Amino acid sequence: MSDSPAPPDNRTDRLGTERVGKLLLEFSIPAIVSMVFNTLYNVVDTIFLGQALPDGSGVAVTTLAFPVMTLLMGFSMIAGQGGNALAAIQLGKGEKDQVERTLGNSATLLVGIAVVIAVMSGFLIDPILAGIGTTDELWDLTKIFVQIICFGFIFQSLGMGLNNFLRTAGRPNLALGTMIFGTVMCIIFNYLFVIVLGFGVAGSASATILGQACGMVPVVWHFTMSKSAAFKLRLRCCVPDVKLMGNILTMGIASFVMQVASMLVGIVLNHVVSLYGSTDPIGTTAAISAIGESQKSAKFAFTPLIGLIMGAQPIIGFNYGAKLWHRVKKTLAVGMLGATIIGTVLWVLIMVFAAQIIGFFGITDAALVDLSAFALRVNLIFLPIIGFQIVGSNYFQATGQPTKSIILSMTRQILFLVPLTLILPEVLPGILPMFDGLDAVYMAVPCSDFLAIFTVGAFVLVELHRLNKRIAESKSAAQLATSEQAAQPQE
Repeated sequence: MSDSPAPPDNRTDRLGTERVGKLLLEFSIPAIVSMVFNTLYNVVDTIFLGQALPDGSGVAVTTLAFPVMTLLMGFSMIAGQGGNALAAIQLGKGEKDQVERTLGNSATLLVGIAVVIAVMSGFLIDPILAGIGTTDELWDLTKIFVQIICFGFIFQSLGMGLNNFLRTAGRPNLALGTMIFGTVMCIIFNYLFVIVLGFGVAGSASATILGQACGMVPVVWHFTMSKSAAFKLRLRCCVPDVKLMGNILTMGIASFVMQVASMLVGIVLNHVVSLYGSTDPIGTTAAISAIGESQKSAKFAFTPLIGLIMGAQPIIGFNYGAKLWHRVKKTLAVGMLGATIIGTVLWVLIMVFAAQIIGFFGITDAALVDLSAFALRVNLIFLPIIGFQIVGSNYFQATGQPTKSIILSMTRQILFLVPLTLILPEVLPGILPMFDGLDAVYMAVPCSDFLAIFTVGAFVLVELHRLNKRIAESKSAAQLATSEQAAQPQE
């Protein structure tokens, strides 16, 4: 298979020529909106079950299942975002045949992972439920929800995984449209199954996987049937290539680690909140519901920042592959500025309307709303600058530096947040008696954010120095070539 440069394609080649700010807006706005809609799957389940089961059990079930859904998203991202990051770099080098092989092998990985998860979930469902901290009173309901989500994971795996490639293929609006379509169908199915037919958690879980299936179909159709596709999903390119699959997984491992870290944090939070909630007047179920609502609201706030870097990834990767170092640096700088602006706007809205945001989940108990709103405000106190951390850590994935990306993905949640979640509830009430154990759990998040921001800052400073050096070398080489051409005798 030839690795020679492919003919020019205006939809993709403009990643290396068009104004960076314009490209970032064009690619990031659809990605931000699509991430918001993707996050709505769990939020939609929570809202409908909160309305249908006003005792809070429905909200508690989606909270308990949240770490599992987070892990499943990680499995779709390890091959989807990893393959897309590799494809963007290959496209910058003009290797279109390699891009199609990467797309095909990514699809094979996504299907294989989904099949393994569906099979394993049947055997390991009880250990999974115990691991996420499921209580006896919520065991049966949570088991139904989690099993349905796992059995239907193939729709999310292929749909969300391959959706990443649409941006690199120059179709960010199509990527957005498929996400919106899937989420809208999830809402419709939830209303039908949960509200109209009264199927409860089984209906909500079924609505989720059917919505994801609706979002998957147009993505697969575009890469297999559309004549306008910049590159195709071809059967011959789906034949497993062990080395290529290894590269895809290596590029995507940072995204997976980030999702695993979120899952671990969710599990630790479920256990810690259950422990301190049992001794608090609010009770265990209410405490889990409160932390769940604040978690979901916080995750919803982070999605625009994640969408921003998803839009920037193909731009950074293409220019990195093409060795256009000044464009790589500019995209990183503009991305960080955009993340700061978005984070600041969201921070203001959350600080002012925290109670209203929590009330959106159908919870009316005043004490529960106050506790959840307090947790939300504390969790997101550093939101204006946490975008710097998200953009900085994901930059290294986009440029084929997975080791650095993995380290930075682990710092915020695994290395900092998990230990702080376990330690602060034991230590903080003794230092500041006005805060109890539950309050201390929420305060672990901003402490972790503060440490992570400085860690990423150190890595980014080193990278900027390296980029500046490469920019200077490129200018010197260009000047030398110009001088040699001018010195040549004219015919």
